[in-house]
Amino acid sequence: MRKERWQQIQQELAQEYEYVKDIQMVLNGFRSDSHLERIPTSRISYEDDASLDPEAWFTPRDPEVWPAPNPVEHKPGPSIRQVNRSRRTETSRTTTNRSSSSGKGSGGNSTLKRGADTKSSRKEDNKPRNKDAKKEEPTSKEKQEPEEKKFDSTGYDHDLVDMLERDILQKNPNVRWDDIADLQEAKKLLEEAVVLPMWMPDFFKGIRRPWKGVLMVGPPGTGKTMLAKAVATECSTTFFNISSSTLTSKYRGESEKLVRLLFEMARFHAPSTIFIDEIDSLCSRRGSDSEHEASRRVKSELLIQMDGITNNEDPAKVVMVLAATNFPWDIDEALRRRLEKRIYIPLPNSSGREALLKINLKDVEVCPELDVNDIAERLDGYSGADITNVCRDASMMAMRRRIHGLTPEEIRNLTKEELELPVSREDFEEAIRKINKSVSREDLEKYEKWMSEFGST
Repeated sequence: MRKERWQQIQQELAQEYEYVKDIQMVLNGFRSDSHLERIPTSRISYEDDASLDPEAWFTPRDPEVWPAPNPVEHKPGPSIRQVNRSRRTETSRTTTNRSSSSGKGSGGNSTLKRGADTKSSRKEDNKPRNKDAKKEEPTSKEKQEPEEKKFDSTGYDHDLVDMLERDILQKNPNVRWDDIADLQEAKKLLEEAVVLPMWMPDFFKGIRRPWKGVLMVGPPGTGKTMLAKAVATECSTTFFNISSSTLTSKYRGESEKLVRLLFEMARFHAPSTIFIDEIDSLCSRRGSDSEHEASRRVKSELLIQMDGITNNEDPAKVVMVLAATNFPWDIDEALRRRLEKRIYIPLPNSSGREALLKINLKDVEVCPELDVNDIAERLDGYSGADITNVCRDASMMAMRRRIHGLTPEEIRNLTKEELELPVSREDFEEAIRKINKSVSREDLEKYEKWMSEFGST
C-alpha cells in the first residue's frame, strides 16, 4: 500500500514538473520580441490528474492561477513622425483613389470637389481648435480672479508660520451681537473702542486715535471670549485667538520670535483683532522671585510689539489687541497701562438670564406652562456658562427617564419622537438642585474692588 502511494506521488511530481517547464517556456517567449515564433509545441494540459484520495498529502498546483510575470524591459516604439507619415500616405492613397474614381465619371468637376474637400478638412481641423480655445477661456478667467492673500514667510521659520496660520488664525468667527445675551454696557464700550474706528476712520485721528488695547475683566463664564469673537465679526476683521500655550516654546528665543511673527501677520492681514485669552498666565507681574528669564523676555517683546502697532498711520491697517482675564490683579503694570480700556464683564442680571434661557432653549421643545421668568429668578448668581449647563442638563432629563431600565437593543429601537419630549418645570428644578453656581460672593467683591481702583470704562 505504501509503495503504491509513493509511486503515485512520484507521478504527480513528474507531471507538475512538466507543467512548470511549459509555463516557463511560455514566459520566456513573452520576454522576446518574436514570442509568436517561440510558442512551445507541447500543449499545456490543465486537466487535473491528481489523485482524489483524501489521504494523499500532496495538493497539486492550480493551473489556472499563474504567478506574477517578471518585469519586462519595453523597447522604445516607433517615432511619432513615422506614424504620422504612414497615416498621411494612407490617407493620400485613399483620396487619390476616390478622386480617380470620381474623375472618370465627372471629368473637370473633380478639381472643384477636391477644393471642397480641402476646405471641409480645413474646417474640421479648425473646429477642435476653436473648442479647445473655448475651453481655455474659463481657465484664463479663473487665473484673473483675485487670490487670497498669503503671508510672505521669508526671513521666518516656515514651521512657525504654518503653526500660527493653522492654530491661531480664524477668518470667520461668525458670532453676532444678538448671540450674546445682555451685556449692553460692555457691547457699547467695545463698539466705541473697536468697531466705530473701523466704520469712521476719518474721525478717529490725532487725539481721537483708536485705543491700543482693551482688557475685559470678569469672573469665568460671563462671555468674554464670545464678545471678542463678536467684535471681530462686526468689524469683518481677521481674528487671532491666542493662548499662553501657543506663544511658548521649549527652545531658547523661539517664544519671542512667535510674538513678533504674530504681530507681523496681524499687520499683514489688517484690519485684524488679536485676542489673548487668560493674559495673566502670559504677562504676570514682573520682578517676582519665581519669574524665569525666558518669560521676562516674552513679556518685553509683547510690550514692544503693542507699542508698535499704532505706528502705521493708515486707518485701514488697524491692529486691535483684546485681552481677557479672571485674575486682573496679577497682570503686569506696564501691560495694564497699554490696555487703555479696562471693561468689567459682570454676571448676567435678571433680563440677561431670561434672554440666555431663551437662546439656549430655542431648538428644544418646551412645555407651555413653563415660566421662564421664574426660572431666571431662581438662577440668580449663576454665570452664563452655568445657565447653559442647567439648560443642557434639563433638556436631557426626559431622555434619561425614558431609557431607564431598558436594554441596549431596546434603546437603539427607540424613535426620535419618543426621546424628544418637551422640557418641563420639574426638569429645571432637578437640574438646579444638581448644578450649583461657580462664582462666590467673595470673588465678585474682589473684581469690584479692582475695577474701582484700576477700571477704565
